[in-house]
Amino acid sequence: MINVQESILQVKNLNVQTKTPQGTTPLIQEVSFEVGRGQILGLIGESGCGKTVTSMSILRMLDRKTTEVTGSITLQGRELIGISEKDMRSIRGKDISYIMQNPMNSFTPVWTIGHQLVETIRRHTAVSKRQARSQAMDALAQMNLPQPDQLFNKYPFELSGGMLQRVMIAMAACMHPPLIIADEPTTALDVHNQKRLLQHLNQIRHDYGTAILLITHDLGVIAEMADQVVVMKQGEIVEKAGVLELFEQPKHDYTKKLLAARPSIPAVCSI
Repeated sequence: MINVQESILQVKNLNVQTKTPQGTTPLIQEVSFEVGRGQILGLIGESGCGKTVTSMSILRMLDRKTTEVTGSITLQGRELIGISEKDMRSIRGKDISYIMQNPMNSFTPVWTIGHQLVETIRRHTAVSKRQARSQAMDALAQMNLPQPDQLFNKYPFELSGGMLQRVMIAMAACMHPPLIIADEPTTALDVHNQKRLLQHLNQIRHDYGTAILLITHDLGVIAEMADQVVVMKQGEIVEKAGVLELFEQPKHDYTKKLLAARPSIPAVCSI
């Protein structure tokens, strides 16, 4: 039984500002939310509203020389702000997996898919190369990828975008991370692959109790997947609500505008 009351990620009073020749510019202001075990939190808003900056802050991947991050980000009670880069590298991939919009950016083009899966597993666990290979093959098979033994020896450029996305999810799933951050994971996919990807994410959260921060502008994906929703505008949170409440009774004018902007399919008139 998954304890949804158990908090996996807590973000409190997050502020991010960047240094410019003219001074400092705020990117994120007083952002607070949390994600429980086995829960999917949708983070929505227009492009440039701060969704990706928020995820990069959690992953500690913003340039520390040009940006300042204050507040609190805790993963299973462990504070991430102020943590050393060495410690953070051991957390990324093992405790936090990141699924990005363009899967090609996640893989090194000169190494095979299998090599990269095996190295990821061995970097974070004490298993042998043979055991890591077995885990990687199982992970690929669970994603319903065809002929995983052949896929293992292919290079990233030999796979379609949809297949690479599923390999990336397989890589995330085989580590059973407490948290997955999925940043616009369906944008470059056709409808069929979008559905398969969402099904895989849903399966991971049910099987392992993984918390998922789902960042997207696609309100259809949010309606299908999210338990809770956070709405951002210009670096600030303007509304937080359960997914049903948000769609049925939005409170903030900006949320109402987002919902009103959803494309609708007109009824076909019979002649």
